[in-house]
Amino acid sequence: MAKKRKAKSKKDTLLDQPLPDDRFINREISWLEFNQRVLEQAADESLPLLERAKFLAITSSNMDEFVMVRVGGLRMQYQRNAQQRDPAGLTIAEQLNAVLGKAQMIVSQQYRLVRDTLEPALDQEGISRIDLNSCSDRCTVAAETRFRTDISAVLSPQQISVGHPFPLLQGLGVQLCVRLKADEDTELGGKPAEEGDLPWQFAIVPLGRVLDRMVPMPSDGGYRYVLLEDLVTHFVSEFFPNREVLECIPLRVTRNADIELREDSAADLLGGMEEVLESRRYSGAVRLEYGAHASDEMVAFLSESLGLTNQHLFAIDGPLDLTYLFSLHGLDGFEALKDEAWPPQPSPQIDASEKMFTTIAAGDVILVHPYERYDPVVRLIEEAAIDPDVLAIKQVLYRTSKKSPIVAALKRAADRGKYVTTIVELKARFDEARNIEWAREMEHAGVQVIYGIRGLKTHAKVCIVVRREPQGIVRYVHFGTGNYNEATANLYGDISLLTCDDILGADATTFFNAVTGASQPLQMQQLIAAPIGLRKRLLDLIAAERQRCLQGQKGQITAKLNALVDTELIDALYRASQAGVKIRLNIRGVCCLRPGVEGLSENIEVISIVDRFLEHARIVLFHHGGAEELLISSADWMPRNLDRRIELLVPIVEEKCRRKLIAVLNRYFDDTHSAWQMLPNGKYELVQAEGEPLRSQWELYQWLAEKMDAAQQSRRTTFQTHEPRRSDDETDR
Repeated sequence: MAKKRKAKSKKDTLLDQPLPDDRFINREISWLEFNQRVLEQAADESLPLLERAKFLAITSSNMDEFVMVRVGGLRMQYQRNAQQRDPAGLTIAEQLNAVLGKAQMIVSQQYRLVRDTLEPALDQEGISRIDLNSCSDRCTVAAETRFRTDISAVLSPQQISVGHPFPLLQGLGVQLCVRLKADEDTELGGKPAEEGDLPWQFAIVPLGRVLDRMVPMPSDGGYRYVLLEDLVTHFVSEFFPNREVLECIPLRVTRNADIELREDSAADLLGGMEEVLESRRYSGAVRLEYGAHASDEMVAFLSESLGLTNQHLFAIDGPLDLTYLFSLHGLDGFEALKDEAWPPQPSPQIDASEKMFTTIAAGDVILVHPYERYDPVVRLIEEAAIDPDVLAIKQVLYRTSKKSPIVAALKRAADRGKYVTTIVELKARFDEARNIEWAREMEHAGVQVIYGIRGLKTHAKVCIVVRREPQGIVRYVHFGTGNYNEATANLYGDISLLTCDDILGADATTFFNAVTGASQPLQMQQLIAAPIGLRKRLLDLIAAERQRCLQGQKGQITAKLNALVDTELIDALYRASQAGVKIRLNIRGVCCLRPGVEGLSENIEVISIVDRFLEHARIVLFHHGGAEELLISSADWMPRNLDRRIELLVPIVEEKCRRKLIAVLNRYFDDTHSAWQMLPNGKYELVQAEGEPLRSQWELYQWLAEKMDAAQQSRRTTFQTHEPRRSDDETDR
């Protein structure tokens, strides 16, 4: 007798169906949604005024990079294949229209906030941007003196001659465009006037970057200033004696920065990168910002000269380039208008009186930046540089600070005869010039410098210190989610792991030597690297959670990332959700996955934390049948990280470290102060608190500060003896 076929459940039916075509969100629109969330911080009246000014500066800086790279890239794609579609189904033209329309809306919101709220409020607090057309005689005299003594001697106008190429305007630099009444007899370029010539001519006054943008003005209290472009505009006629100035407007050109090195044609990587930097200066314009009071004649002239259509023109009703607000935030004497300081705390595991080698040998250390100091990472490298038992230091440098103590330590180590090898990624966008400079300095100091890998960016964060000890060679390793930059470590939320675990040390050495030797790495026991196996490992872990759910077991995934773009991983998450896996995602920026869609992703929750620190750590946790798999990584879930970069996925195995990191990861999902919930349509709404709002960043700071206080209290109540120092011979015995 034939068996009755079991009726398919709703879950089984879903698993059999193809995934819907509209399951992805456009990457560029998602990024603009992120910048919108940052702008909401600037509009938040609960924040101190100068913090709001800082967030406005951040949105301006973010938009500059977005236009340079993403809009620039879209324009290049449009020229190659206008009909190409993204995973969300949009053509290049549709993406450009949507992106530039959304960007225009955000810019309008920025300047409404500046004009209507921020500047009036700052003025009441004694920080004033003055108008030279309506200021006191005292300010007028001071401005004129400054112009005549300092400014006019530096600046030079540049005529725009008929029949000559339009001058090359510095990308992102503020310039002035002047429209002059034409001479009756000759044009500005010396060409005889002809019938039909326009009754005006143009000139450019480049302001450069030598002079300060903010020019202080006399004040009996507080801080009064005028912007350089406003001051020069007020006296611009002095550059053109006996000429009538019809108008003078500020402008700013953004150039395409999505220019990559063709490594297959670059015999010398360093020289090739210098050519890339030079080519960015001459690349095509992708945006023109100009004063909103410009005449139609001025706008037509500029747009035609730069080859831009209306959608690339941004009329600005306010100061161009709001990044000058960073300088306002840095003013002394206005601490009441800034956030209360949260100084980074020492780690309770780290005793400042002990060598880092002693501390790490006692057990793995997890540091949560910026709540905990970055000093231990710097100390490890500085101590290694002078320790007579250290034989070698191996490190990847993707980005670092202007006056990097880490680079100084590496040079010092090489000078002392240690074997120092550094991979300096010359292709780190917008840090290429600094990295070229560091690479040359370290080479001169005797460091073996590797200029990255052909066709890939080396983005992994790892440093290996090889030390000779009585029991043999010991490898002390730092793995991180952020760059070796002690300055940004005070602003970015990142994770550091310090360990001398034998397996991780051996794996790190295998990885590093494979990269420097440009060879296929041997199988590693615990580390996973991209582009070789990281994508597959993540897919396998997601599939394992899905399979457990299908077998009636618990499946859960929690991840904290900066971006989720990769379509293969997103589809794997959708399939896992359909099987019943509970998925919690904390994605700071771009997220192309649609959460909460019935039958597709109702088991997926996506939040984004936007607060005083930039969330930058990548942490993933898989339930793994109860034997939780916890990992940190340098990689976001994007095709570029998984396929075109050298990245690391690092397991956290020590129990205390695991408990600490899982507590950090979970805390974000309790946030009801700075968390934004992503909706199925790609929009976000601020999570509302039912009671007292919980601010995850503040909670983490308080928690880690309390742990340090408890550790210090314990040390104060514990008697510690001074042991006699033993010689090395006695120790060996």
